[in-house]
Amino acid sequence: SSPQPLEEETYDMSGARLALTLCVTKAREGSEADLDALERMFQHLGFESTMKRDPTAQQFQEELEKFQQAIDAREDFVSCAFVVLMAHGLEGRLKGEDEKMVELEDLFQALNNKNCRALRAKPKVYIVQACRGEQRDPGEPVTGGHLVMITENTPETIPTYTDTLHVFSTIEGYIAYRHDQEGSYFIQTLVDVFINKKGPILELLTEVTRRMAEAEMVQEGEAKKVNPEIQSTLRKRLYLQ
Repeated sequence: SSPQPLEEETYDMSGARLALTLCVTKAREGSEADLDALERMFQHLGFESTMKRDPTAQQFQEELEKFQQAIDAREDFVSCAFVVLMAHGLEGRLKGEDEKMVELEDLFQALNNKNCRALRAKPKVYIVQACRGEQRDPGEPVTGGHLVMITENTPETIPTYTDTLHVFSTIEGYIAYRHDQEGSYFIQTLVDVFINKKGPILELLTEVTRRMAEAEMVQEGEAKKVNPEIQSTLRKRLYLQ
């Protein structure tokens, strides 16, 4: 018998769409251009968007908890939440404006099924733009800049983390033939695709990945290829427009 086409179940996006962006701008050139682009994208996609600049490590945590409380306190139907985290980072951690580190895992927990009732079975999208900073250890391999996978296959983490999409930029770079490129190539590409293309979010992210893999980044004078990393526990198709 011939294979059956997949049933296309989609998330109900008729309710409120909420976004929180936390961005360390200190020593991260192009951050303002990225924030402008994200603001434009969220407006275009009908999100209520909150942006906070230069959070300390503790404020990263506090802002996510405030976001969770505000979502749970709403009377209306909430469809979806986006969280954008932008800072210097290292192996699953982000550096706050105060140079202290915060664990990504702790930030992700705020909106999981256990901690945020209003978002149970609703799509949660995390976009993490974490760059390594200028002081690169000369002994480090050029493939540095990856974030460690944060999914652990312990039995309890699977149900706790359904309906979640994590999108990580790997290395922050600038496209080789356009030095005037404002902002990070990752955020600028993602915004361009999300505003100008239609389709389920995983297909949009495939397009972002394709564009980034084709582009050459220049980092410290060396051409590099980079691409984002995507981890999904979405159970349905997520259409933003």
